[in-house]
Formats: sequence, structure tokens, C-alpha cells
Amino acid sequence: MTLADLTQEHTSRITGFTEQGESLSRLHAMGVIPGAEATLLRTAPLGDPMQIRIEGTLLSIRKHDAQQIRIELL
Repeated sequence: MTLADLTQEHTSRITGFTEQGESLSRLHAMGVIPGAEATLLRTAPLGDPMQIRIEGTLLSIRKHDAQQIRIELL
């Protein structure tokens, strides 16, 4: 399951990433790391971008980036 599949107000834990690349280092710099808890707060009307809370920090990320983040539900 990826962060893009998460439904609103459910909490998850980041377990890893589906691919390597430039966007992965950018996500790490924003605090998106394995073991962090993530909650989907809302999505834009067309589904992109998504607003998520990761360990108390609010982030807006594109759905394409969210598809690279593997999660497990808590």
C-alpha cells in the first residue's frame, strides 16, 4: 500500500519507498522517513495535491510522490 491509497483521517506508518531518485532525497529532507507516522488530512478537489501530517508537520505533496511512499496502516 502507498500513501496515495490512504483514505482521509487514517493513520499509517511509513515503511519505505518504491523507487530511488531525486524526489526521494527531497522527501527525506521534508521528514518523510521510514518509521514516521503519516495521516492524510485532505486532498484537492481533483485529488492532487494531498495534504498530509507527518510527525506533526503539515506537507502538501503531489500524488505522484505519494505513490512512491510505502505505508502500513496503524
